[in-house]
Amino acid sequence: MVLDDWEGQIEASPCWAEIKGSVDIRFLDQPIINVNESELISVSFLMAMRERTALNDAVFSKLPNLKLVLQTGGHTYHLDRDAAEKRGISVALGRKVTAPQIAVPELTIAMALGLMHLIPESQIAMREGKWPLLTGRTLANKRLGILGLGRHGSKVAHLAKSAFNMEVMAWDRPGSKSAGTASIPRISLDELLQTSDLISIHLKLSEESRGLLNLERLKKMKPGAILINTSRGAIVDEQALVEFLRSGHLGGAGLDVFTDEPLDPRSPLRTFPNVIATPHIGWTVKEVFQEFAQIACTQLQQFMQGTLDATELV
Repeated sequence: MVLDDWEGQIEASPCWAEIKGSVDIRFLDQPIINVNESELISVSFLMAMRERTALNDAVFSKLPNLKLVLQTGGHTYHLDRDAAEKRGISVALGRKVTAPQIAVPELTIAMALGLMHLIPESQIAMREGKWPLLTGRTLANKRLGILGLGRHGSKVAHLAKSAFNMEVMAWDRPGSKSAGTASIPRISLDELLQTSDLISIHLKLSEESRGLLNLERLKKMKPGAILINTSRGAIVDEQALVEFLRSGHLGGAGLDVFTDEPLDPRSPLRTFPNVIATPHIGWTVKEVFQEFAQIACTQLQQFMQGTLDATELV
């Protein structure tokens, strides 16, 4: 059973032809809670779409014959691993997926360009029949502060430096291993906040990063600076962000992630003309879904053959 194939991209993958003779496959475009429990009893394998469905003991209890969860992506934020282990359910991660490593940085740069060139404000005015006299800014020679120089942050740094001649500085969690970014100077979090024209977040959500950009830290940001978050919404205090956008202390924000998703329809973040808000689309590109499907197909075949590498299991 494939969960949460809302876009139909997983079902469209040709890889399933390789295993249709071995297993029956059902693709869900609705929550699993809507499926009759009698239909879940025979499910042996589950493919989860990122963290769209929380996989906990309550869900596992309805899947008594479940043997394997194929978890797309390289994390299990939403999955109760203790509950899975107690029930003898194996969990395989899609660690080999590569497409998000450029898709998310591309969206980050797109947001930076849109906000600096006042594209949201211009688009709103043009739709209203106006011809506004707006003055934007270039990315060239501006300072970009990156929080987290991992797979995404390092590519954003490369694009910013090579394409726009930006000055790139970074801060990372103590003890973090950031490969391939020795040329990027590390500075303190306070200095990064106070001196960066744009700040882009690329941290994993953890107890240390949750609420990292709170009211006091957002207050330290350079007046007129732009904040971009394509990582996890809970890293930023959204109410404080709203206050600083409303007051004009911040020049704008690009947000693909939010503390609670979907974002409340009444949220002010939907209304500010200097905010680009997208519904967590950084990773939802065709290339990512194609990789997810192919990796899951391969892992499932290997699991049934008893050849799945233990390093792919958690």
